[in-house]
Amino acid sequence: MAEKKYTWKGHEPKIMTSGIVNVEFGQNVKIVEPVNLYGCKIGDNTFIGPFVEIQKDVTIGKNCKVQSHAFICELVTIGDNCFISHGAMFINDKFQKGGPAGGDRSLWKETIIGNNVSIGTNSTILPVHICDNVVIGAGSVVTKDITDPGVYAGNPARKIRDL
Repeated sequence: MAEKKYTWKGHEPKIMTSGIVNVEFGQNVKIVEPVNLYGCKIGDNTFIGPFVEIQKDVTIGKNCKVQSHAFICELVTIGDNCFISHGAMFINDKFQKGGPAGGDRSLWKETIIGNNVSIGTNSTILPVHICDNVVIGAGSVVTKDITDPGVYAGNPARKIRDL
């Protein structure tokens, strides 16, 4: 492997790298690098695409697919047979105090995704619970719990039809 050489003006930056650290993997997991996975659990037969970040305290079930550029923050649980499309973003901080919670994890909230859930490209999922058998349309923003199976779309996401 070739040595990386950097040049810069001004102060020397701290250069960090992405990678895979302290991850519990099920059987037959496939990963396309580069990724940033740390302190999470990935279930059997799950696929993780490139440029994905999955943070600590995240659990992803069996037979899932997480496509490129998805971001899954701390405190997210994803069930079995789920599809997370390109660029999907999960949020755990609702800015309850008018700005980021920073290191105050007590202000962070969890997200629970049921089984057989598909989340479309560039969707944003705030801290919510989503039941089994749901499709979230591309570009949707999920701001409230989803308790009824079906197809949801929009900002904020609303049910547009049954499955």
